[in-house]
Amino acid sequence: MKFEVHRSLYSDTLLPDIFITEYMPSLDADSVKVYLYCLYLAKHNKQASSEELSKVLGMEPEKVKSAFVQLEALGVLIRLDNSIELVDLKEKEIRKIYRMKTTSTPEEALQNTEKNKKRNEIITAINNTFFQGLMSPSWYTDIDAWFDRYKFDEDVMFALFQHCYNHNGLNKNYITKVAENWYSKNIKNSFDLDNYSIQYEKFKDVRKRIIKKLKLNRNLTQYEDEFVEKWVTEFGYDFDIIELALRKTTSKINPNFNYINSIISDWHKNGLKTKDEIMLYDKQKKEAMAKKQTEEALEVPQRGNFKQRQYDDEFFDSLYENK
Repeated sequence: MKFEVHRSLYSDTLLPDIFITEYMPSLDADSVKVYLYCLYLAKHNKQASSEELSKVLGMEPEKVKSAFVQLEALGVLIRLDNSIELVDLKEKEIRKIYRMKTTSTPEEALQNTEKNKKRNEIITAINNTFFQGLMSPSWYTDIDAWFDRYKFDEDVMFALFQHCYNHNGLNKNYITKVAENWYSKNIKNSFDLDNYSIQYEKFKDVRKRIIKKLKLNRNLTQYEDEFVEKWVTEFGYDFDIIELALRKTTSKINPNFNYINSIISDWHKNGLKTKDEIMLYDKQKKEAMAKKQTEEALEVPQRGNFKQRQYDDEFFDSLYENK
């Protein structure tokens, strides 16, 4: 493979800041390592195979190939038949800003920020708080588009970045995923977010206690989480009520969340809201079941349902005499 781009071992290999801010957070260490060496080779117009790269960089050949796949998928290089073309990331960024896309153009972003001083202040606060004042241009247009798409208030947008920064880092795909989730929960303002945060903390507490009560040596699956979230947020049940359903699993060999969900959904379907109402409901169900079983047991069975003939001693004596 021939690496093309831009001469002495004592020269410098230029790395665009755009790569650091836009691409590096999404790459693993091996891919960054391969990209930097590709820049170096391209500057000197050198050729090298994947096998040669693996030896120089001290990496397994499969890891080098995997790095090329990741770099190409992210759009920082293009693999041709006999060469690798390194993309001009600065030019790509300029084109991305001015092409049709889901984010707004810089002019539209400027218009919006002029119309809304508070939005401009929040974007500046995000830049200073999470990017040390070095936020790349694409973030401005993305944030502006997120405002329009999700209809978040400014406080909610800042909280979105704070949440992502605290949990999984400032990766745009992750931020979008969280924003979509908040949007699906109809979160628009700080009041909505506060209510959601309270419910989410309640959900986390209930989930933790369920794992402990069932002695599960693992986290819940995504589908089990959805069950718990439904019980807590949609049905409005506290752990004390959910625990009543958990107790019913003691008689089951392999209890699962489908079984627990069927119990709790039945309570909700019948409009039961308190622990006392549920206990009375279950008691009445047991009594009704016991009554039904008793009635079935008292029914006269078909087998033997006739009157037996009675025989006296005279009858048996006559049989003997006839014999």
